Amino acid sequence: MTVSALLLSCATLPRKRTLLAGIAGLLLSASAVFAADTKGGPDPAQFQGADRMQRLIEGAKREKELTMYTSAPVDDMTVIGAAFEKKYGVAVKIWRASSEKVLQRGITEARSGRFEADVFDTNGPEMEALHREKLLQEVKSPVLADLNPLAILPHREWISSRLNIFVAAYNTKLIKKEELPKTYQDLLNPRWKGKLGIEAADADWFSGIVGILGEAAGLKLFRDIVATNGISVRSGHTLLTNLVASGEVPLALTVYNYKAEQLKNNGAPIDWFVIAPAAIARANGIGVARRPAHPHAAVLFFDFMLSDAQDLLLKRDFVPTSKKIETPLNKIPLKYIDSSAILDNDAKWTKLYDDIIIKQAR
Repeated sequence: MTVSALLLSCATLPRKRTLLAGIAGLLLSASAVFAADTKGGPDPAQFQGADRMQRLIEGAKREKELTMYTSAPVDDMTVIGAAFEKKYGVAVKIWRASSEKVLQRGITEARSGRFEADVFDTNGPEMEALHREKLLQEVKSPVLADLNPLAILPHREWISSRLNIFVAAYNTKLIKKEELPKTYQDLLNPRWKGKLGIEAADADWFSGIVGILGEAAGLKLFRDIVATNGISVRSGHTLLTNLVASGEVPLALTVYNYKAEQLKNNGAPIDWFVIAPAAIARANGIGVARRPAHPHAAVLFFDFMLSDAQDLLLKRDFVPTSKKIETPLNKIPLKYIDSSAILDNDAKWTKLYDDIIIKQAR
């Protein structure tokens, strides 16, 4: 049986700030949503002991499949899903959309009493929002011992499987390496006029960089950069990275390192680098739905993503969170941004990002 990729086919949905700020109004109370949750028998998420894996595999084989909602590129998740299916004989159905749409669909379905997702796999702030709305559950998994402690949230209802590293990327045919900006202040140089690009929803990156630079100084600097040299705003990190490779955007400030590395390894004229003082790192996580249709398969896949799939993620240029795996990014300065803090301060930073970057872009 082949891995099934269920592609997005829905109308445009609200932007991140609307989703994150309005979650409470969208969803029924947790007590109402889960009042009917009376499934009998032991919960696979709570399995422990020497026979844990055997019980999960046997149950997953009976269930035959699981459904994952993810914001990761379909080609990357298809590889992981195929590896899981090959190992266990359990199919992975993939529904892929933006992180905001993954969040909205999970909330909307819960509101209507539908629980189609077995696992969620998306950006940290959206995973944290799913946790706060009681749509996830803790999994008692021994594989957590192999992860970086930073990957494990206090509530343990979602776990960071990898890091999204925001870096800058440039077209190597249009920009020489020796000309690259070393600091954000360097972006005031007139040579960057009309050459800069940024992703439309990166208020979390913006909050991290401005936090390092100092809020007043950082906000002024970005106002000056936009006023002096302009900036092109594009929607979607994969799109932005591809536009760098094509030369339409010579220098992008916010791409995910793995996508730039993938294109570079495939021969595209693109490379990435870090503008001082640091690259921004944000967790990307996985969690098991509180009411999965395929509970054994869901927990088995959760374990797989945090163990076997860690090496697969590395091979596809992601940054896994396993302590057993070394990556080149372990040697660059990183600023970790807290998903809970992003969620709490989303309105402030989205407004600042819109006012300073988006509305002034050209």
